[in-house]
Amino acid sequence: MRTITIAEFTMDAFAPYGDLLLTPTIPPRQDRAVTLQNTRPTASANLALIRSEVMDGLMPLRRLERHPHSNQSFLPLSVEAYVVVVAPDRDGRPDEARIQAFRVPGHAGINYRAGAWHAHMMTLRAPGTFAMLVHEDGSESDCVFAPIEPLILARPVDA
Repeated sequence: MRTITIAEFTMDAFAPYGDLLLTPTIPPRQDRAVTLQNTRPTASANLALIRSEVMDGLMPLRRLERHPHSNQSFLPLSVEAYVVVVAPDRDGRPDEARIQAFRVPGHAGINYRAGAWHAHMMTLRAPGTFAMLVHEDGSESDCVFAPIEPLILARPVDA
């Protein structure tokens, strides 16, 4: 079974997949913090609350997902730190040879671009809650899943 080590999050490494959402640099607010994507006029915004489990109980990973027509944003509400797993697209499937995992601090949100392959949300030490925003119309193309060879995430030595 493959194992990859979780790396510290960097904007450069995550840039092909989306954006990091941080405290506004100029208070009190930052408008249009990310570009919202929705290519279907029948899809409406869905602001959901997501309870995320600790990654150790969710191993091995066996699939990735993507939202071909909408970005998907996650804003931690009660999370110490969490893990995002991403992969580039290769012929309509995740490129398994290039899967990466990143540790994200609980004070930062993330926004996946439409079509970005990613795993479900996972926390590092304790279950957590996220607000999640995505555009959906209830069809199968809201979220597309792809099986992957089983994958284990390893914590860095200092985590």
